[in-house]
Amino acid sequence: MEFKDHFSGHAALYRDARPLPPADWFDWLAQQAPDLSLAWDAGCGNGQASVGLAAHFERVVATDPSATQIEAAAAHPRVDYRVEPAERSSLAAGSASLIGVSQALHWFDLDAFHAEVRRVAKPGALVAVSAYGNCSVSREIDAVERRLYADTLGPDWPPERALVDAGYRDLPFPFAPVEAPGFMMRADWNLAQFLAYLRSWSATQRHAKRTGNDAVEAAAPDLAAAWGDPAAVRAVRWPFFTRAGRVG
Repeated sequence: MEFKDHFSGHAALYRDARPLPPADWFDWLAQQAPDLSLAWDAGCGNGQASVGLAAHFERVVATDPSATQIEAAAAHPRVDYRVEPAERSSLAAGSASLIGVSQALHWFDLDAFHAEVRRVAKPGALVAVSAYGNCSVSREIDAVERRLYADTLGPDWPPERALVDAGYRDLPFPFAPVEAPGFMMRADWNLAQFLAYLRSWSATQRHAKRTGNDAVEAAAPDLAAAWGDPAAVRAVRWPFFTRAGRVG
């Protein structure tokens, strides 16, 4: 099964520049799972969520079809990284107490993934899919960032990005709904860290290949003027949403 690989070419940048899911999200997942024996992090990328899950679960199986992403992942004694697609995993049937997907569901073949969830889930297992929308720092910085996001890079976003911007609300989710509280993701970054995050976008990388231009470099002077002291640390926030359900 082929997969849409938008990040292997800059796996190290993705690992270093992306924010981590909120700690209280991991707490909530652990409280909702029927037990803490095994969590499956499907589409784990570099393991940003995998390591967070390992703080709560006895074992975490973290899968991604990109060997490059897995090679860049942070090692953890309770995380078993495997190069394999979410639609066809090597997990044992009826083994997972939690099936989690962070910022990856929009790349999956949903029918095949849902069938795989039913195969590997324990009775009453929690399925939780999450993603985060566009960031916000300040009115002045946001205005420059929005021009980059929508005007400059608009043609370079893959169509699946619209599913994230819509909060996954239009995707099928055939599990008994579990209401999830609201969460907010935050990172405290200086200007260089913020620019690195913008460069980790798939659209930034696609734009560079298509045009030969670094869109972030072109926007950097306006971002710097809005940011002020480049060493100043600012709070960067993202809306973080979750759809959760139970496997019957």
